Formats: sequence, C-alpha cells, structure tokens
Amino acid sequence: MIKKMISVIFAMWCVAAIWAADPFTGGGKDAQAVRTANTGAAAAEGDTMKITITVNGKTLTASLFDNSSARALVELLQKGEVTIDMHDYGNFEKVGELPVTLPRNDRQISTDSGDLILYQGKSFVIYYDKNSWNFTPLGKLEGIDKAELKALLGAGNVTAVLKRAE
Repeated sequence: MIKKMISVIFAMWCVAAIWAADPFTGGGKDAQAVRTANTGAAAAEGDTMKITITVNGKTLTASLFDNSSARALVELLQKGEVTIDMHDYGNFEKVGELPVTLPRNDRQISTDSGDLILYQGKSFVIYYDKNSWNFTPLGKLEGIDKAELKALLGAGNVTAVLKRAE
C-alpha cells in the first residue's frame, strides 16, 4: 500500500514538473514569452529575446523562448540577416531551411497560429494554424491574429527575412 502511495505521489510530482516547464500550458521560463505574446503585455527589458520577420513587405516582431535553440538563432542573426525561402506545407504552416543546423529541444507540443518552430534542427516554420508533433518551440509572433497571418503568408511560396530586433 505504501509503495502504491509513493508511486502515485511520484507520478503527480512528474506531471507537475512537466506542466511547469511547458510554455504551452502556462509554466516555466518559456511561458513568459508566450504570455507576453498572447496578452501584448510588455516583458521587463532583457527578459525576452526578440527578432523581426519581414514577409511580403510587412515586418512582424516575435518574442523568442529562453532555450538553446532560440539563443543559437539570435547568435546567427548577430552575424546578419537570414533570408529563408518558404513553402506551404499541409495548409497550416510555411517552412524553409536555415543556413545552419541549430540545437534541438524537441518535445511533443500542439502549435497554433503565430508559433515559430524549429523542425529537425534545420527547418524554420511559421504556423498559421494548428498542428501537433514533436518540435522545438522557438517563439511566438506578436500582434497578428490567425486571419491576418494567413492572408499575409498567402497560398504560395514566400520569402522571409529574419533579423535581430533593435
């Protein structure tokens, strides 16, 4: 009986730890960037890494999560802007290859419009609809809703220019 109680307590502790670390459920360091992006609330200076993404003449700002993948992306952008030719995949995302492979922090997540994802270490993905898979979350676009993002990205290929935010 005691072994079962210890097992149950341990299982509950594991679930709580996973929940606290997942930016898509509300906890952990990454959650601040998600809450900031979703609510429009400003984070304290230095709390959130930011980049800009220009697509079809419109420049968007994104808050990046605090993980090794996002930090490597910012480090890459410190050397200069990165241009990515992106194509549509599955009618829910635009995907294109980065010039280098970034560290992976994959986990099973559900995406939503505005999510920025690293796929297999080398593909940069902008989601304009929902999907679930094993991905590395990079960040979240700010100030654009699903319909606006889908219209901006369009049905065909796009070119995205990534820069470090000033």
